[in-house]
Amino acid sequence: MKTFKTIPERGDFAYQCLVGPQKVSGEKLADLRDHFGLKLTKHMPFGCVRDDEGHIYAVVRAVNAPGSSPNPTKFIYQSSRLDGESIRIDRARMAGQAMTLFPDRALEGGTAVWSSLKGEPGNPWMITASEKGFTWKEEGLFELQGKLIGNGMQWYLPGLDWGTFYVSQLYDVAGTCEGRAVKGVIALDQAWLAEGGAIHFHKDLVVENKMHVIWWSFATIYQDGSWDAGSFMVGHDNLGYAIFQNEKGEVRCTTSIEGEVVHKPGSYFVESARIVLEGDEVWEFLPDPKGEMRDFVGGFPITAQQEGRWRRVGDTREPDRWFGWGESDRRNGAARNVRGSDL
Repeated sequence: MKTFKTIPERGDFAYQCLVGPQKVSGEKLADLRDHFGLKLTKHMPFGCVRDDEGHIYAVVRAVNAPGSSPNPTKFIYQSSRLDGESIRIDRARMAGQAMTLFPDRALEGGTAVWSSLKGEPGNPWMITASEKGFTWKEEGLFELQGKLIGNGMQWYLPGLDWGTFYVSQLYDVAGTCEGRAVKGVIALDQAWLAEGGAIHFHKDLVVENKMHVIWWSFATIYQDGSWDAGSFMVGHDNLGYAIFQNEKGEVRCTTSIEGEVVHKPGSYFVESARIVLEGDEVWEFLPDPKGEMRDFVGGFPITAQQEGRWRRVGDTREPDRWFGWGESDRRNGAARNVRGSDL
């Protein structure tokens, strides 16, 4: 049972989240309706794929909703091939792609479709998604396709003036990137915020108030065919949620989550991190040696983005493909109600 040492104002629930699964469908993915008085800002396809040499390709595109207020992200393409040490923004390859602000959108045979505008500068792109599968083609750069991993996930955070409704689904994908065979995981997220809001940028209840310590989405498909997937956040006050699922059809949700992050000396990036669910289930982060997205530091988003793998402590299964793209912010702190500082 939660104990309140201070009493919030009416309409303020001290950062308590509501979390649960959601049924994925193309119709819902294409739906532009409001939820909880909040406005759809955009769809956010993002994820990481790896080639046979272990190089990482990390991609994200903003699929902005009509009439929304975009943040600075349009299309970002990153690769560990640029310096062999970390995931760097490949500006040369990005420059060839269409930087669509508000895409064409459609619902075709139960599948949501988003694409670049006819005649706009840059190579065209198209993304399709439903409960049946996912495709993402960036002409001249990469082409991915795959199937849904488990069920969708959702969480809602009410606030006095702002709020956040966040929905996610994960897809197990394979294809080609820069002409090389790749495999990995793509998340397709959507965010609803107060009118005029933009995730990580404006009227973002969590980020603008410096509330979160750790926020991650992950999926691991193991060599034996089993898998784990989920999303979680740990922050200050009562902020926190976790939704985990596996190949057995088990979907578990909780707001009883704690976590601790250790940042590398003199760095914004994670050296180690752990979360504890319901007081006794411990998961750990295994940072990829090439997983630091260094070009985001000092720019946008303002938090340190990093790739790696999450596993339950003691799990010895061998992974086949995975993604664990998330963020921490040493300025916000290292654990719940343990505030941090800048470098």
